Amino acid sequence: MMKRILACMMAAMLLLACAGCGEKKSGEAAEEKILTGTLDEVKDFMFVVSDQNGTSYALNFEKEPEGLSDVAVGDVVTVTYTGELSEIDPFTGVVLQVELAE
Repeated sequence: MMKRILACMMAAMLLLACAGCGEKKSGEAAEEKILTGTLDEVKDFMFVVSDQNGTSYALNFEKEPEGLSDVAVGDVVTVTYTGELSEIDPFTGVVLQVELAE
């Protein structure tokens, strides 16, 4: 009888330990970042912004970000986004907002 109880307790502990592995915490919010630069190009699925050093970043999107339709090529804009920017690798974050820089 004692062996059965012990075996059930160990199985329950193993189940709980495995259930927690790889689980993302729902309370963690992605860090918002800001890029300020000149809007160089706008397409249906992406836009390009060059920072003050002349480095260009292509930011793709599925749904047009808030404020993108209010700015034009040549404007200095502030882009709020999550994820990582790279000159080489594709943008994998989310563009939250685009607005004219102050």
